[in-house]
Amino acid sequence: MKLDPIPFAPEGPQPLLREVPPGAPYPVAALGPLRPAIEEVQAMTQAPVAIPAQSALSVASLAVQGFADVETLGGLRPTSLYALTIAQSGERKSSCDGPLLAALREFEREQAQARRDEMAHWANAHAIWKGERERILAEAKQAKGSKRDEARADLSALGPEPCPPPSPDRTVTEPTFEGLTRLFAEGQPSLGIFSDEGGQFLGGHAMSSENRTKTLAALNKLWQGDPIQRTRAGDGSVSLYGRRLAVHLMVQPTVAREFMADPKATGTGFLPRFLVAEPPSAIGTRLSANARPAGTVALGIFGRRLREVLETPLPMDPQSRDLSPRRLPLAPEARVLLGQFADAIEAAQAPGRDLAHVTGYASKAAEQAARIAGVLTLWGDLHAPEVPADTMADAITLAQFYLSEAARLADAATVSAETARAEALRRWLVETWPYPDLTTREVVQSGPNSLRETKAARAVLQVLESHGWLVPLPPGALVRGTVRKEAWRIVRGVGHVV
Repeated sequence: MKLDPIPFAPEGPQPLLREVPPGAPYPVAALGPLRPAIEEVQAMTQAPVAIPAQSALSVASLAVQGFADVETLGGLRPTSLYALTIAQSGERKSSCDGPLLAALREFEREQAQARRDEMAHWANAHAIWKGERERILAEAKQAKGSKRDEARADLSALGPEPCPPPSPDRTVTEPTFEGLTRLFAEGQPSLGIFSDEGGQFLGGHAMSSENRTKTLAALNKLWQGDPIQRTRAGDGSVSLYGRRLAVHLMVQPTVAREFMADPKATGTGFLPRFLVAEPPSAIGTRLSANARPAGTVALGIFGRRLREVLETPLPMDPQSRDLSPRRLPLAPEARVLLGQFADAIEAAQAPGRDLAHVTGYASKAAEQAARIAGVLTLWGDLHAPEVPADTMADAITLAQFYLSEAARLADAATVSAETARAEALRRWLVETWPYPDLTTREVVQSGPNSLRETKAARAVLQVLESHGWLVPLPPGALVRGTVRKEAWRIVRGVGHVV
């Protein structure tokens, strides 16, 4: 059946989401002792400098967060940082992350080998303990009077069941809250969620519709340094104190937009706890003629420092493994700087001012500055007596950058759920759907998971039609051999009706 030409707007379909304006350059100079390694990685990869900067700052936070809590204007807070790096596929996120995590990965491998040897010793000790306990209990069943008292004394002398050696893992990629709790209970008290494919975590089981609220609340509490308290039927009650968590998720823009548009992510205060960066793309500019000689001296220094911190025993109780971080105060001049920054940010949140639309991020900016200052100070010296003023000034520069990124990206992420679903369908039609037309039934059967109901699918199709991405076919049009009451022709670009 030959279809008549269908008119379309000469300017083509209209975008569903507003274009995000470019951001400010990343202030890499403010990262002090981390800067040389970051610039080496950037020279090796020609990626936007913000990508290795986010990685280095996150790795440093993971390394030092167990040793000290930093003074803020609101009291002591962990030196834990949550970072979200937004970059499309091909921006060399993994190539930036890998060199900065190399010393950590090597340390984890060595510790895993040592644990295998320790597990063999534990298995023998546990078998002896179990056999002895069973012998005492068997004798106690037959004992009377003083003999039973002797059995009780023998059990007491036997002591508690030997615990297996803790897991040496310092990082996980896409844990559930239950899995993270178990790892905190059985492993290290200082952990990191690190993923160069952060969409797997944001789209995984922990962030499913039934688990998202629980996971967000739990991660919020860990950012604050609050204890983990969990009660479930059959598992009993678990209370874990003194645990610390750093997070670095690298995600593609489409994933980030969808997540940032989720009211739960922003309304619960989860996203405002993140240091968010979406640097301009470097794809198309990474020519060999632009490459600079890339050394490894600074990376070697970074790796040795990371190894040194990881090998330093954490301040924790040997039985409960609860951390006892020391207090890291601010120098008087640093506290003055932080107070001035907090006052300026507070004033900018007034109605009609620049930060009125991102009060969640703005209200945490001063604390983020203190946390960053704590990380940079401890990276330089785990035994530093205080955060100096120059480090606080650098941290404020960084916090200002992250706040400007949050303000820049907030408008683009503030879309209705229906518009977000329409954008997901548009991408699917343009990138995946093989035919030039479609029906509501086909969207429900084969389209994105969020549109598996006819009512939701029809509403989103109307959005795409109103923006010019779909053109309605006349009733009775033949689509894949069947006469259809309702169908659309797809517009895949400016002036391009297929």
